[in-house]
Amino acid sequence: MRKWNFYTSNEIKPSGWLRRQLEIQANGLSGNLDKVWRDVRDSSWIGGDAEGWERVPYWLDGFVPLAYLLEDNDKIARAKKYIDFIIKSQKEDGWICPCEDEKRSTYDTWAVLLITKVLTVYYECSKDERIPDVLYRALKNYYDLLKDGTVKLFRWGKFRWFEGFIAIEFVYREHKEPWLLELASILRDQGADYNEFTERWKRPMNAHTMETHIVNLVMALKYEALTSSLLGEEYTDAAEKLYSVLHEYNSTPVELFTGDECLSGRSPIQGTELCAVVEQMYSYEHLFAITGDDKWAKRLEVIAFNALPATISDDMWTHQYDQMSNQIACQKFSGKPIFRTNNGEAHLFGLEPHYGCCTANFNQGWPKLALSTFMHNGDTIINVLSVASKLECDKASIELESNYPFENTFVYKINAKEDFKFVIRVPDFAKDLCVDGDRFDESELCFEFAAGDVREIRVSYECAPMLVKRPYDLYSVKCGSLVFSVPIEFEKRMIEYTKKNVERKFPYCDYEYIPKSEWSYAFADTNFEKVSNKVDEIPFSSENPPVVLSAKVKKIDWGFEEGYDTVCAKIPQSREPIGEALDIQLYPYGCAKLRMTELALVE
Repeated sequence: MRKWNFYTSNEIKPSGWLRRQLEIQANGLSGNLDKVWRDVRDSSWIGGDAEGWERVPYWLDGFVPLAYLLEDNDKIARAKKYIDFIIKSQKEDGWICPCEDEKRSTYDTWAVLLITKVLTVYYECSKDERIPDVLYRALKNYYDLLKDGTVKLFRWGKFRWFEGFIAIEFVYREHKEPWLLELASILRDQGADYNEFTERWKRPMNAHTMETHIVNLVMALKYEALTSSLLGEEYTDAAEKLYSVLHEYNSTPVELFTGDECLSGRSPIQGTELCAVVEQMYSYEHLFAITGDDKWAKRLEVIAFNALPATISDDMWTHQYDQMSNQIACQKFSGKPIFRTNNGEAHLFGLEPHYGCCTANFNQGWPKLALSTFMHNGDTIINVLSVASKLECDKASIELESNYPFENTFVYKINAKEDFKFVIRVPDFAKDLCVDGDRFDESELCFEFAAGDVREIRVSYECAPMLVKRPYDLYSVKCGSLVFSVPIEFEKRMIEYTKKNVERKFPYCDYEYIPKSEWSYAFADTNFEKVSNKVDEIPFSSENPPVVLSAKVKKIDWGFEEGYDTVCAKIPQSREPIGEALDIQLYPYGCAKLRMTELALVE
């Protein structure tokens, strides 16, 4: 039932601001983690004595496509070195994880699901001829161990069982052997059924449970798409049913669900874990590819252009574990954290605030987004995300010039090598759509090309800022796929130290962000004016945002949450305006590291 197929890093190359974003990532923590962080540098996966479970696979899952998208020979060589060691260490029976034979039954095989997915990604980038056999043997071994009861799904593997379908589908395309489908069925039978948990999502609890763990849930959104695609079953859009409950009871203005670390309700001062941001993006990328349903691409854009850059520092050397939509400070809590299940440092920008999973995992976000800009099926190519990119495939060369989502003008330069159909996805917020100067009213643009055709297509449209109703009689502002916030000026306090043999030193130390400007505002008008600036070398710059909205606000007595002096109250103490209306600039959410996003309206 798959509607679209992904291109590889050999066919898609990012350009414009997206390439600069990947270059910043490559020069930051993602590109250097194996040099500075013990859990990767000294991992059991590559012959050391440190963590031998999810962190090296997590890191490689982003580092590999990053290296190949940028054609960075040093990083490609480093990726190959680590993959070589993993392959060399594979046991004769196919077991691939760094675990002693007698301990396999107590080893959480989430790591098996994850490393096979990573090896699939590596093959798609490198075309390393060893990988199909390595994957075949690893999955056959996993099947045998599950079949005879030597291993069973438990804990993380039980709740992430569907992640193994990425590699199973890859191997099944080459080997149509029944045991692969039986392996898929065993995983589904032993895995958690998320449809049983939805009632628990309606009333967040201050307790850590696997069925309310935010990363598990956003991963699970794609479970039916993956299973139905592989097993040829009817697709019922279970993802939308799960999404609707999560959205109703735990939504944020940027398409996330609160989860610090488990579901946390609708309060603007609860957080969302960074692993959930990139895993939700990955789920939406697959949901769109498999179903072709536009809503997943639409939701993907909002997360990618807002939530992802918001929770990572401009230089991409540090990140948060938790981000909040109303985040007036990022300072250590001296007492009880505001978060339900995370510690008092989870919102600091650092090397591994709270826990190191996000340190390893966050770097898949931008590279996999770049690989989702174009997709294909048969004689059709679709531009899914209108971000500057170059596609070089069998059918055509396509170069897209754009500064989307900051601007809404697009130039496609197309050289057809074969006959094909070209589709451009148009967001539903587009107004006054023009193609080569002519007005259109379509949700998709479709063009026919014959071999040898050379053509340039110019597309443009407008989008208007609008207020979006939020819980507790609050509002956020959205323009296209960008959400806007009141930015709060801040100063950084650098914290260098060593803990459990892990060194934090500049530039990968911890930082507190201490507020320096006013934040107690309410919207005083429903009219907003968009002002475009030059896209900075840092695309989501916290100092030079590429676009802003002019807004009128009035000061109110918002107040602090009871028991805190670095967390604003969940809802304003008073909505009574103080003084006259003020003119301020709203920044894109991804540029405003400290921000107020959900505000009262006092017209």
